[in-house]
Amino acid sequence: MKKGIHPKYVPSKIICVCGNVVETRSTAPEIRVEICSACHPFFTGKQKLVDTAGRVERFRRKYGLKAEDEEENVEDKPEQQTEQQTEEKTEEKTEEK
Repeated sequence: MKKGIHPKYVPSKIICVCGNVVETRSTAPEIRVEICSACHPFFTGKQKLVDTAGRVERFRRKYGLKAEDEEENVEDKPEQQTEQQTEEKTEEKTEEK
């Protein structure tokens, strides 16, 4: 290996939002994560909602995108209208009988 071109491999701490700290070695002295093996539902076996909406909102703010709700019209989607129409038709048929 050439000297002077590689980053230093130092002891580092991985810090989770839940408060769990794991000590390891890395080129970064501190790494912050949102979820770790101590709080992830797969490893704990507990039902827990993982907030992915925060990531989406952060992405939208970063790139200046609007939310999908703002872009779409308030009116029902065509698929929903057809479902509603079919429900109304079935109700009318049951009333006629």
